[in-house]
Amino acid sequence: MYSTIQTFKMLIGAGLLMGTIQFSRAQKAPHRPILGRFYGDIQLTNNGISLVPTFSLGHPALLFDLKFVRGRHSFEPDMRFAQEGKPWAFLFRYRYQAVEKGKFSLRTGMHPAVNFRTETVIRDGQQEDLMEARRYLAFEAAPGYSLSERVRVGVYYLTAFGFDEGVKRTHFPTLNAGFSDISLGKRLYARVSPQVYYLRMDDEDGLYATAAVSLRLREFPLSLSTVLNQEIDSEIEREKFN
Repeated sequence: MYSTIQTFKMLIGAGLLMGTIQFSRAQKAPHRPILGRFYGDIQLTNNGISLVPTFSLGHPALLFDLKFVRGRHSFEPDMRFAQEGKPWAFLFRYRYQAVEKGKFSLRTGMHPAVNFRTETVIRDGQQEDLMEARRYLAFEAAPGYSLSERVRVGVYYLTAFGFDEGVKRTHFPTLNAGFSDISLGKRLYARVSPQVYYLRMDDEDGLYATAAVSLRLREFPLSLSTVLNQEIDSEIEREKFN
């Protein structure tokens, strides 16, 4: 496991170094209007897809993704609710498109986040469920390169700091690719996004492979998606958040 993980880390480091070099050459962004763009997306999922696939919820969830864009800046609230309307996780992302030059791009960002979990306690001789909130602050970098209009490769790195009981430090680097607009018929098309990622949480780590597949009809607002996650070698146990 050691040699595989070390090789993966070297590839991640090379991608981030390339992003740093490109960032140093970036020009100032042109003037943008004060009023920007707004996007919204609602997802109903049967297993609660997570940013880190290892910690998907495992049962139905409702996801609200919002995006406010002005120039190179964006604010992207991400609110996730488990079954019965219980909150699962709230993320409030700020992202900056540092470089958009030809086929190369570099996005950076940070976000505070809160994860919720249910703890069972004994009070007056009776079991009672209490909701516990755990706070985090995360930073990210995502250099990418477009091989063609439909094929993109990149690196994503996220590090997070925990302020409450539980995991205090997380590292989440990935090597990823995106294959978009794959025609499956006159109106049906697909997007496939495979990635290999390394996850380290305090003193435990693991290596995984995952793939997201999305099917959509052209000019139709709904899509069908699934995420497949395969553990390659890991000592991390999945934590129950809700």
